[in-house]
Amino acid sequence: MHTRPTTDDGSQFLTQLGQNTTQPASPEEARLERVPAPERGRHYVVRFTAPEFTSLCPVTGQPDFAHIVIDYIPDEWIVESKSLKLFLTSFRNHGAFHEKCSVQIATTLVDLLKPVWLRIGAYWYPRGGMPIDVFWQTGAPPEGVWIPAQDVPGYRGRG
Repeated sequence: MHTRPTTDDGSQFLTQLGQNTTQPASPEEARLERVPAPERGRHYVVRFTAPEFTSLCPVTGQPDFAHIVIDYIPDEWIVESKSLKLFLTSFRNHGAFHEKCSVQIATTLVDLLKPVWLRIGAYWYPRGGMPIDVFWQTGAPPEGVWIPAQDVPGYRGRG
């Protein structure tokens, strides 16, 4: 078994990083973990991009695909990335509409991290010939913080 040296960065309390971890069967079973933000008192943006997000249509059971971009400004906590990856992939067998999946991801992170600011851009590939994009944020970001554009192009089909 791999052991990490004891540090004061909060990583000694993580249960998944550096360990063999079973993929959670659902978002409710997934365990998001956090560690203290290393730059408390500074406003900076952390971005996670999941270009191959998958969930299931709750009606047909067919797979749905999205390009998810999560931006947040930490306060006291940052999310541990392996736990976030496991959380996001736990949606693979989860049946919910695009809007529910997108906002559930964002609000779960807000509940865990209590960030200064968070937004999600969920760029869903077409279902029934129509892409559905979902955007949500906690409010206006603080002044003076550079918030980069998400730069995910809109769906263009064959054109």
